[in-house]
Amino acid sequence: MPDRRPSPVSESAAPLRPVPYTIRPLDTFTWDAFAELVERNNGIYGGCWCVAFHSEYQREITDNRALKEQLVRAGNAHAALVFDGNGLAQGWCQYGSSDELRLRHRLEYRKDPPPPARWRITCIFVDKRHRGQGIARAGLEGRHIDPA
Repeated sequence: MPDRRPSPVSESAAPLRPVPYTIRPLDTFTWDAFAELVERNNGIYGGCWCVAFHSEYQREITDNRALKEQLVRAGNAHAALVFDGNGLAQGWCQYGSSDELRLRHRLEYRKDPPPPARWRITCIFVDKRHRGQGIARAGLEGRHIDPA
């Protein structure tokens, strides 16, 4: 008989009361809010800081946080940050040009390549305590959402 106990993830991801979201670009003005979100979530995926797709990234050499901050301050990292009604960043959608964000799994891609993309989405992240509330969609759509 299957185990019917709820997983720890589903318990911690219980929906909170819906709040309006504001979308702002990741830039020097929103860097601190982005850094706080990443640090609150253990560096995202164990310390990635969403840099693995950036052309400048070098596995096991790069200081991920420092690289991400450098790219943001130079205007070479793009994301739509999703802020809740309290002004805290709760998620993001990273996007950029194909020159800025390289492909992973290039061999598979080259087997039957689609037309060249002008941009791509490489990462969508939502704080685990706020999942299931439309934050990923808000970041992907890049527009204000008021669930009321």
